[in-house]
Amino acid sequence: MTAGARGPLRTYRRAAGPTPETVLLLQAVRSYPSVSLLATTAPGTRMTAQDARTLHGLAEEAADRLRAEDSPQSTVVLDELGKALARATSGPTEQAIGVFVNAGMQKIVHLSVPVTDRAVVDPAFATRDLVRGLHRTPRHAVLVLTEREARLFEGVDDHLVPPARSGFPLTMPENRDANRAQVTAFLRIADRALGIYLRLHPAPLVLVGAQQTVAEFRRISLNTGRLAGTITCSFPSIPSAHLAPRIRGALERYLLSRQDEALQLVERRRPDDKVVEGLSAAWLAARRERPEMLAVEEGYFFPARISDAGDHLSAAEDTTHPDVVDDAVDELIETVLLRGGWVAFVDDGRLAKHGRVVLTTR
Repeated sequence: MTAGARGPLRTYRRAAGPTPETVLLLQAVRSYPSVSLLATTAPGTRMTAQDARTLHGLAEEAADRLRAEDSPQSTVVLDELGKALARATSGPTEQAIGVFVNAGMQKIVHLSVPVTDRAVVDPAFATRDLVRGLHRTPRHAVLVLTEREARLFEGVDDHLVPPARSGFPLTMPENRDANRAQVTAFLRIADRALGIYLRLHPAPLVLVGAQQTVAEFRRISLNTGRLAGTITCSFPSIPSAHLAPRIRGALERYLLSRQDEALQLVERRRPDDKVVEGLSAAWLAARRERPEMLAVEEGYFFPARISDAGDHLSAAEDTTHPDVVDDAVDELIETVLLRGGWVAFVDDGRLAKHGRVVLTTR
Protein backbone atom coordinates (compact mmCIF):
# COMPACT_ATOMS: atom_id res chain seq x y z
CA MET A 1 0.00 0.00 0.00
CA THR A 2 1.32 3.46 -0.83
CA ALA A 3 1.24 6.33 1.58
CA GLY A 4 -1.46 7.96 -0.48
CA ALA A 5 -3.78 4.99 -0.89
CA ARG A 6 -7.32 5.27 0.40
CA GLY A 7 -9.01 2.94 2.86
CA PRO A 8 -7.71 0.91 5.80
CA LEU A 9 -4.11 -0.11 6.26
CA ARG A 10 -4.20 -3.70 7.50
CA THR A 11 -1.78 -6.49 8.19
CA TYR A 12 -3.61 -9.75 8.92
CA ARG A 13 -6.99 -10.44 10.45
CA ARG A 14 -6.82 -11.03 14.19
CA ALA A 15 -9.41 -11.97 16.78
CA ALA A 16 -11.03 -8.89 18.26
CA GLY A 17 -9.10 -7.52 21.23
CA PRO A 18 -10.33 -5.43 24.14
CA THR A 19 -11.25 -1.81 23.61
CA PRO A 20 -11.46 0.81 26.35
CA GLU A 21 -15.21 0.88 25.81
CA THR A 22 -15.46 -2.90 26.38
CA VAL A 23 -13.39 -2.70 29.54
CA LEU A 24 -15.48 0.16 30.93
CA LEU A 25 -18.68 -1.73 30.13
CA LEU A 26 -17.51 -4.86 31.94
CA GLN A 27 -16.26 -2.83 34.91
CA ALA A 28 -19.62 -1.09 35.24
CA VAL A 29 -21.55 -4.35 35.68
CA ARG A 30 -22.39 -5.48 39.22
CA SER A 31 -24.47 -8.64 39.39
CA TYR A 32 -23.87 -11.78 41.42
CA PRO A 33 -22.92 -14.27 40.17
CA SER A 34 -20.67 -12.89 37.43
CA VAL A 35 -18.36 -15.52 35.92
CA SER A 36 -14.97 -14.65 34.42
CA LEU A 37 -12.88 -17.31 32.68
CA LEU A 38 -9.32 -16.33 31.72
CA ALA A 39 -7.09 -18.72 29.77
CA THR A 40 -3.92 -18.52 27.71
CA THR A 41 -4.46 -19.78 24.15
CA ALA A 42 -2.46 -20.46 21.01
CA PRO A 43 -3.15 -17.89 18.26
CA GLY A 44 -5.06 -19.33 15.34
CA THR A 45 -8.18 -19.23 13.21
CA ARG A 46 -9.90 -21.68 15.57
CA MET A 47 -9.28 -22.69 19.18
CA THR A 48 -7.13 -25.81 19.55
CA ALA A 49 -8.53 -28.94 21.21
CA GLN A 50 -6.11 -28.54 24.14
CA ASP A 51 -7.14 -24.93 24.74
CA ALA A 52 -10.80 -25.92 24.51
CA ARG A 53 -10.23 -28.57 27.21
CA THR A 54 -8.56 -25.97 29.41
CA LEU A 55 -11.45 -23.55 28.97
CA HIS A 56 -14.04 -26.25 29.65
CA GLY A 57 -12.11 -27.24 32.80
CA LEU A 58 -12.24 -23.65 34.06
CA ALA A 59 -15.93 -23.48 33.24
CA GLU A 60 -16.52 -26.63 35.26
CA GLU A 61 -14.78 -25.04 38.26
CA ALA A 62 -17.15 -22.09 38.03
CA ALA A 63 -20.13 -24.40 37.45
CA ASP A 64 -19.37 -26.39 40.60
CA ARG A 65 -19.55 -23.20 42.66
CA LEU A 66 -22.80 -22.15 40.99
CA ARG A 67 -24.43 -25.56 41.49
CA ALA A 68 -23.43 -25.54 45.16
CA GLU A 69 -25.29 -22.27 45.62
CA ASP A 70 -28.40 -23.71 43.93
CA SER A 71 -30.11 -20.39 43.18
CA PRO A 72 -32.36 -19.44 40.23
CA GLN A 73 -29.80 -16.83 39.21
CA SER A 74 -27.04 -19.44 39.15
CA THR A 75 -29.13 -21.65 36.87
CA VAL A 76 -29.55 -18.81 34.37
CA VAL A 77 -25.82 -18.08 34.42
CA LEU A 78 -25.00 -21.77 33.86
CA ASP A 79 -27.16 -21.77 30.72
CA GLU A 80 -25.50 -18.58 29.43
CA LEU A 81 -22.05 -19.96 30.22
CA GLY A 82 -22.71 -23.01 28.03
CA LYS A 83 -23.67 -20.77 25.11
CA ALA A 84 -20.59 -18.59 25.57
CA LEU A 85 -18.30 -21.64 25.64
CA ALA A 86 -19.72 -22.88 22.35
CA ARG A 87 -18.95 -19.52 20.75
CA ALA A 88 -15.50 -19.22 22.27
CA THR A 89 -14.27 -22.68 21.33
CA SER A 90 -15.42 -22.42 17.73
CA GLY A 91 -13.85 -19.02 16.99
CA PRO A 92 -10.38 -17.58 16.40
CA THR A 93 -7.88 -17.11 19.20
CA GLU A 94 -5.04 -14.83 20.21
CA GLN A 95 -2.57 -15.09 23.10
CA ALA A 96 -5.41 -15.43 25.63
CA ILE A 97 -9.17 -15.36 25.94
CA GLY A 98 -11.60 -13.93 28.46
CA VAL A 99 -15.18 -15.22 28.75
CA PHE A 100 -17.48 -13.03 30.84
CA VAL A 101 -21.00 -14.19 31.69
CA ASN A 102 -23.78 -13.25 34.08
CA ALA A 103 -27.56 -13.30 33.88
CA GLY A 104 -27.67 -10.23 31.64
CA MET A 105 -24.41 -10.29 29.67
CA GLN A 106 -22.26 -12.59 27.56
CA LYS A 107 -18.91 -11.23 26.34
CA ILE A 108 -15.86 -12.87 24.76
CA VAL A 109 -12.64 -10.88 24.59
CA HIS A 110 -9.30 -11.89 23.06
CA LEU A 111 -6.02 -10.60 24.47
CA SER A 112 -2.57 -10.18 22.98
CA VAL A 113 -0.86 -11.03 26.29
CA PRO A 114 -0.82 -14.41 28.11
CA VAL A 115 -2.76 -14.69 31.39
CA THR A 116 -2.88 -16.87 34.48
CA ASP A 117 -5.57 -19.48 33.79
CA ARG A 118 -8.37 -19.06 36.30
CA ALA A 119 -12.11 -19.07 36.92
CA VAL A 120 -13.59 -16.23 38.97
CA VAL A 121 -17.10 -16.01 40.43
CA ASP A 122 -17.73 -12.63 42.00
CA PRO A 123 -20.25 -9.76 42.00
CA ALA A 124 -18.04 -8.09 39.37
CA PHE A 125 -16.09 -9.31 36.34
CA ALA A 126 -12.33 -9.83 36.62
CA THR A 127 -10.98 -7.20 34.21
CA ARG A 128 -7.36 -6.68 35.29
CA ASP A 129 -6.02 -8.75 32.36
CA LEU A 130 -8.05 -6.61 29.97
CA VAL A 131 -6.58 -3.47 31.51
CA ARG A 132 -3.13 -5.07 31.28
CA GLY A 133 -3.80 -5.94 27.64
CA LEU A 134 -4.72 -2.34 26.89
CA HIS A 135 -1.57 -1.24 28.69
CA ARG A 136 0.61 -3.66 26.72
CA THR A 137 -1.04 -2.95 23.36
CA PRO A 138 -2.54 0.51 23.79
CA ARG A 139 -4.64 2.26 21.22
CA HIS A 140 -2.15 4.40 19.32
CA ALA A 141 -1.88 6.89 16.48
CA VAL A 142 0.34 6.34 13.45
CA LEU A 143 1.20 9.36 11.29
CA VAL A 144 2.60 8.44 7.88
CA LEU A 145 4.49 11.32 6.25
CA THR A 146 5.96 12.19 2.91
CA GLU A 147 6.96 15.65 1.76
CA ARG A 148 3.60 15.99 0.00
CA GLU A 149 1.16 13.89 2.02
CA ALA A 150 0.24 13.12 5.61
CA ARG A 151 -2.05 10.25 6.58
CA LEU A 152 -3.23 9.34 10.06
CA PHE A 153 -4.24 5.89 11.32
CA GLU A 154 -5.68 4.58 14.57
CA GLY A 155 -4.04 1.40 15.76
CA VAL A 156 -5.18 -1.37 18.08
CA ASP A 157 -2.85 -4.37 18.07
CA ASP A 158 -1.79 -4.79 14.42
CA HIS A 159 -4.99 -3.35 12.96
CA LEU A 160 -4.68 0.15 11.50
CA VAL A 161 -7.58 2.18 10.13
CA PRO A 162 -8.11 5.86 9.29
CA PRO A 163 -10.01 7.61 12.11
CA ALA A 164 -13.65 8.30 11.43
CA ARG A 165 -13.27 12.06 11.84
CA SER A 166 -10.00 13.95 11.50
CA GLY A 167 -8.30 16.51 9.30
CA PHE A 168 -6.50 13.75 7.40
CA PRO A 169 -5.42 12.83 4.79
CA LEU A 170 -3.62 16.03 3.82
CA THR A 171 -2.00 16.54 0.43
CA MET A 172 0.18 19.42 -0.73
CA PRO A 173 -0.84 20.73 -4.17
CA GLU A 174 1.38 19.49 -7.00
CA ASN A 175 4.27 21.85 -7.55
CA ARG A 176 7.44 20.75 -9.26
CA ASP A 177 9.36 23.63 -7.73
CA ALA A 178 8.35 22.97 -4.10
CA ASN A 179 11.22 24.01 -1.84
CA ARG A 180 12.12 23.16 1.76
CA ALA A 181 10.19 26.15 3.10
CA GLN A 182 7.03 24.92 1.41
CA VAL A 183 7.60 21.39 2.74
CA THR A 184 8.07 22.78 6.27
CA ALA A 185 4.88 24.84 5.92
CA PHE A 186 3.00 21.72 4.86
CA LEU A 187 4.35 19.75 7.83
CA ARG A 188 3.21 22.54 10.17
CA ILE A 189 -0.31 22.18 8.76
CA ALA A 190 -0.12 18.44 9.39
CA ASP A 191 1.08 19.07 12.93
CA ARG A 192 -1.85 21.38 13.68
CA ALA A 193 -4.30 18.74 12.42
CA LEU A 194 -2.51 16.11 14.51
CA GLY A 195 -2.77 18.33 17.60
CA ILE A 196 -6.53 18.71 17.18
CA TYR A 197 -6.92 14.95 16.85
CA LEU A 198 -4.71 14.10 19.84
CA ARG A 199 -6.50 16.59 22.10
CA LEU A 200 -9.75 14.75 21.40
CA HIS A 201 -8.18 11.26 21.31
CA PRO A 202 -5.03 11.17 23.49
CA ALA A 203 -2.75 8.29 22.48
CA PRO A 204 0.90 7.34 22.02
CA LEU A 205 2.18 8.44 18.59
CA VAL A 206 4.33 6.60 16.06
CA LEU A 207 5.82 8.57 13.16
CA VAL A 208 6.53 6.82 9.86
CA GLY A 209 8.38 8.27 6.88
CA ALA A 210 11.70 9.08 5.27
CA GLN A 211 14.41 10.05 7.75
CA GLN A 212 14.67 13.67 6.61
CA THR A 213 10.91 14.19 6.64
CA VAL A 214 10.44 12.63 10.08
CA ALA A 215 13.35 14.62 11.50
CA GLU A 216 11.93 17.88 10.12
CA PHE A 217 8.48 17.08 11.52
CA ARG A 218 9.93 16.38 14.96
CA ARG A 219 11.83 19.66 14.85
CA ILE A 220 8.73 21.77 14.25
CA SER A 221 6.03 19.66 15.95
CA LEU A 222 4.21 20.78 19.09
CA ASN A 223 2.47 17.43 19.53
CA THR A 224 5.12 14.78 20.17
CA GLY A 225 4.88 14.73 23.96
CA ARG A 226 3.77 11.08 23.82
CA LEU A 227 5.99 10.02 20.94
CA ALA A 228 6.34 6.24 21.22
CA GLY A 229 8.84 5.94 18.38
CA THR A 230 9.77 6.67 14.79
CA ILE A 231 10.02 4.31 11.84
CA THR A 232 12.17 5.58 9.00
CA CYS A 233 11.45 4.08 5.62
CA SER A 234 10.88 5.16 2.06
CA PHE A 235 7.22 5.02 1.07
CA PRO A 236 5.67 3.58 -1.00
CA SER A 237 8.29 0.83 -1.09
CA ILE A 238 7.60 -0.77 2.31
CA PRO A 239 4.72 -3.34 2.35
CA SER A 240 2.15 -2.76 5.08
CA ALA A 241 2.74 -6.30 6.38
CA HIS A 242 6.29 -5.26 7.28
CA LEU A 243 5.13 -2.12 9.06
CA ALA A 244 3.10 -3.77 11.86
CA PRO A 245 5.98 -5.54 13.66
CA ARG A 246 8.07 -2.36 13.55
CA ILE A 247 5.21 -0.38 15.10
CA ARG A 248 4.77 -3.10 17.72
CA GLY A 249 8.47 -2.93 18.57
CA ALA A 250 8.29 0.84 19.00
CA LEU A 251 5.30 0.49 21.33
CA GLU A 252 7.00 -2.21 23.40
CA ARG A 253 10.03 0.02 23.92
CA TYR A 254 7.73 2.91 24.83
CA LEU A 255 5.82 0.83 27.37
CA LEU A 256 9.06 -0.35 28.96
CA SER A 257 9.99 3.29 29.43
CA ARG A 258 6.55 3.84 31.01
CA GLN A 259 7.48 1.37 33.76
CA ASP A 260 10.51 3.50 34.53
CA GLU A 261 8.39 6.65 34.30
CA ALA A 262 5.97 5.24 36.89
CA LEU A 263 8.74 4.41 39.32
CA GLN A 264 10.35 7.81 38.81
CA LEU A 265 6.98 9.44 39.57
CA VAL A 266 6.87 7.52 42.86
CA GLU A 267 10.23 8.96 43.88
CA ARG A 268 9.20 12.49 42.87
CA ARG A 269 6.05 12.27 44.99
CA ARG A 270 7.74 10.72 48.01
CA PRO A 271 9.18 13.97 49.52
CA ASP A 272 5.66 15.46 49.45
CA ASP A 273 4.22 12.49 51.36
CA LYS A 274 2.09 11.54 48.36
CA VAL A 275 3.13 7.87 48.17
CA VAL A 276 1.20 4.94 49.68
CA GLU A 277 2.76 1.46 49.71
CA GLY A 278 1.15 -1.94 50.12
CA LEU A 279 -2.27 -3.19 49.10
CA SER A 280 -4.22 -2.39 52.28
CA ALA A 281 -2.94 1.19 52.50
CA ALA A 282 -3.41 1.77 48.76
CA TRP A 283 -6.95 0.36 48.96
CA LEU A 284 -7.94 2.89 51.62
CA ALA A 285 -6.12 5.81 49.97
CA ALA A 286 -7.71 5.12 46.59
CA ARG A 287 -11.15 5.46 48.21
CA ARG A 288 -10.42 8.41 50.53
CA GLU A 289 -7.97 10.52 48.48
CA ARG A 290 -7.47 11.46 44.81
CA PRO A 291 -5.47 8.67 43.14
CA GLU A 292 -2.92 9.77 40.57
CA MET A 293 -1.05 6.60 39.53
CA LEU A 294 -1.15 2.97 40.65
CA ALA A 295 1.91 0.80 40.00
CA VAL A 296 1.32 -2.91 40.51
CA GLU A 297 3.32 -6.03 39.75
CA GLU A 298 1.75 -8.04 36.94
CA GLY A 299 1.70 -11.34 38.83
CA TYR A 300 0.25 -10.06 42.10
CA PHE A 301 -3.14 -11.48 43.10
CA PHE A 302 -4.78 -11.16 46.53
CA PRO A 303 -8.03 -12.97 47.47
CA ALA A 304 -9.68 -11.01 50.27
CA ARG A 305 -12.71 -10.17 52.32
CA ILE A 306 -13.79 -6.54 52.27
CA SER A 307 -15.10 -4.91 55.45
CA ASP A 308 -18.74 -3.84 55.63
CA ALA A 309 -17.74 -0.20 55.22
CA GLY A 310 -15.56 -1.14 52.25
CA ASP A 311 -12.36 0.48 53.58
CA HIS A 312 -10.42 -2.53 54.83
CA LEU A 313 -9.18 -5.85 53.44
CA SER A 314 -8.38 -9.12 55.14
CA ALA A 315 -6.62 -12.02 53.42
CA ALA A 316 -8.83 -15.01 52.63
CA GLU A 317 -7.84 -18.61 51.97
CA ASP A 318 -11.35 -20.00 51.34
CA THR A 319 -11.41 -18.43 47.89
CA THR A 320 -14.57 -20.22 46.76
CA HIS A 321 -16.73 -18.63 49.45
CA PRO A 322 -19.26 -16.11 48.05
CA ASP A 323 -18.06 -13.46 50.53
CA VAL A 324 -14.51 -13.58 49.17
CA VAL A 325 -13.33 -11.31 46.35
CA ASP A 326 -11.09 -13.47 44.17
CA ASP A 327 -8.65 -10.62 43.53
CA ALA A 328 -8.66 -7.39 45.50
CA VAL A 329 -5.91 -6.05 43.22
CA ASP A 330 -8.38 -6.16 40.33
CA GLU A 331 -10.89 -4.20 42.40
CA LEU A 332 -8.22 -1.63 43.32
CA ILE A 333 -7.31 -1.15 39.66
CA GLU A 334 -10.96 -0.47 38.82
CA THR A 335 -11.26 2.05 41.66
CA VAL A 336 -8.18 3.98 40.55
CA LEU A 337 -9.35 4.10 36.93
CA LEU A 338 -12.89 5.14 37.85
CA ARG A 339 -11.51 7.95 40.04
CA GLY A 340 -9.35 9.36 37.25
CA GLY A 341 -5.97 7.78 37.95
CA TRP A 342 -3.80 5.74 35.61
CA VAL A 343 -2.32 2.29 36.07
CA ALA A 344 1.20 1.05 35.34
CA PHE A 345 1.88 -2.69 35.32
CA VAL A 346 5.49 -3.45 36.18
CA ASP A 347 7.56 -6.61 36.05
CA ASP A 348 7.34 -8.90 39.07
CA GLY A 349 9.96 -8.03 41.66
CA ARG A 350 10.30 -4.34 40.82
CA LEU A 351 8.07 -3.40 43.78
CA ALA A 352 9.18 -6.16 46.14
CA LYS A 353 10.34 -3.64 48.75
CA HIS A 354 7.06 -1.72 48.56
CA GLY A 355 4.47 -4.44 49.12
CA ARG A 356 4.12 -5.07 45.35
CA VAL A 357 1.67 -2.13 45.08
CA VAL A 358 2.40 1.62 45.14
CA LEU A 359 -0.14 4.43 44.81
CA THR A 360 0.63 8.09 44.28
CA THR A 361 -2.01 10.68 45.13
CA ARG A 362 -2.68 14.13 43.78
